[in-house]
Amino acid sequence: MTTTQARAAGRRPAQIVDMSWDPITRIIGNLGIYTKIDFANQEVVECHSTSSLFRGYSVFMRGKDPRDAGFITSRICGICGDNHTTCSNYAQQMAYGAKPPPMAEHITNLGEAAEYMFDHTIFQDNLVFVDFCEAMVKATNPSVLARAERTEAPRGHLHGYRTIADIMRAFNPFEGEVYKQALKISRTTREMFCLMEGRHVHPSTLYPGGVGTMPQPTLFTDYLTRLLRIIDFVKQAVAMNDDVFDFFYAALPGYEEVGRRRILLACWGAFQNPDTCDYRYATMNTWGKDMYVTPGIIVDGQLVTNNLTDINLGLRILLGSSYYDDWTGEEPFVTHDPLGNPVDIRHPWNQTTLPHPQKRTFENNYSWVMSPRWYHPETGRHLALDTGGGPLARLWSTALNGLVDTPYVKATGHSVRITLPKGQTLPEHTLEWTIPQWSNTLERDRARPYFIAYAAAMALHFLDQAQHLVRAGETHTFTNYEVPDEAIGCGFHEAVRGVLSHHLVIRDKKIANYHPYPPTPWNASPRDHYGTPGPYEDAVQGQPIFEENGPDTFKGVDIMRTVRSFDPCLPCGVHMYTGNGKTLTTTHSPTYGAGHG
Repeated sequence: MTTTQARAAGRRPAQIVDMSWDPITRIIGNLGIYTKIDFANQEVVECHSTSSLFRGYSVFMRGKDPRDAGFITSRICGICGDNHTTCSNYAQQMAYGAKPPPMAEHITNLGEAAEYMFDHTIFQDNLVFVDFCEAMVKATNPSVLARAERTEAPRGHLHGYRTIADIMRAFNPFEGEVYKQALKISRTTREMFCLMEGRHVHPSTLYPGGVGTMPQPTLFTDYLTRLLRIIDFVKQAVAMNDDVFDFFYAALPGYEEVGRRRILLACWGAFQNPDTCDYRYATMNTWGKDMYVTPGIIVDGQLVTNNLTDINLGLRILLGSSYYDDWTGEEPFVTHDPLGNPVDIRHPWNQTTLPHPQKRTFENNYSWVMSPRWYHPETGRHLALDTGGGPLARLWSTALNGLVDTPYVKATGHSVRITLPKGQTLPEHTLEWTIPQWSNTLERDRARPYFIAYAAAMALHFLDQAQHLVRAGETHTFTNYEVPDEAIGCGFHEAVRGVLSHHLVIRDKKIANYHPYPPTPWNASPRDHYGTPGPYEDAVQGQPIFEENGPDTFKGVDIMRTVRSFDPCLPCGVHMYTGNGKTLTTTHSPTYGAGHG
């Protein structure tokens, strides 16, 4: 009998309480989570994800010089703006027919690797782990903390902590040893980033056609010395995270159901391979498969496609419960792609943003986030894909594809092996991330330190390649180009927290249409017009509650762990919206979900 079946079999009369957290503050806008919780049966019975801020980049980009797109779109986000610049440059290079020199690609890849290490470390250790630290567990699950005090840490020989509770104490905000160490690590990784891209987080040296960074030998040795200083921390972080998350599964049977949703993962790929990437749409399927993070759409654990052309053509922007008017009556910008395939009116190339401010009602429209979906041609369904917070989808897709094979990272078909060299104290170490059983809260969080290790390992590979080019005298970093009168382009990349695409239409040498789709719209989307909830909503709705506090002192830690596991930009402040919660109804509900909406 599964945990879910056991819960259903022993149901009590429902006690439904309305509880909401708004805002969960983040860089790209304000995220609110509105729930109905059945405290009698310890589960979330309803969830809505809202965003109260309209950004409008797709509106004011029109008419601009397309060469400015990278600088403008980096301002979409104050934490991973470089991912937008990089992706914009990819889209522009397709439109201009520009292929940067190999050195420029390695420098870009090194900058992006440093960004992944920086952002994932500060998010995991200084934000996510606050929800798993001693202070929080003591306040929400004191019995779990008592067990943690008695539980030896299996990987203590790597990270140096004797018990699970000792690890939790090390993550206490402002006081814990690892919490403080992570802040120092993030300074080093930010320095590594600035060596390659000039300025964090809005790059000053990335342009379409190449980079402005001078590839001197000292550039790469300065990067390498910093990387080797943090390599042991990366190894220890993986071990600490594995110990804590394994402990939660053991201490709270059924915790795998927290934040669990159907496996619907999307990865657009990262780290271009300059040997094959020419940015031409006609060859996108080929060079897409050669990226050092392999693109893929995974449905129920199966790889549906790794073809970037098919991924592109399947993109659909649905409105559903968002504050916009439909544009399907407008004339399309692009009727066919460069290969002659028809392009849907709901594709980003054809989207027209028509904002329609209105009162928020959960029965109708309630968010400024649209509902990106991927049209699955075999089933005819619009899939609400999620990014797994970024690392889960990237590792899962790369593992299943089995294409990445470098001296430092190898995809096996069921896992990813990551080899990190000797550091200041720890010897060379090979980590192996294995495809998990579930797409849930703990596995999203577990994947994050593994991907930090992945980015560190790939940085070593890019350093090797770049230094080889320096020795060969191949130090060109820029290719000239002309802006065409008319063109289209698309860029696919992985922002820190997941899939990122930019779609560009040029007419009369100006931007006629431009649509960036970062990971947050995918994850935070509201219900679409088919009634399909977005990933946050889907992951929270139906999940069990393990917190020991009742409605009057409820902190919602299980819900916050789920939302934060997706890395919703930067949730640096969480505020309870309705005080101690409002009891809506107490009913006997023999069937799950019956009797309340």
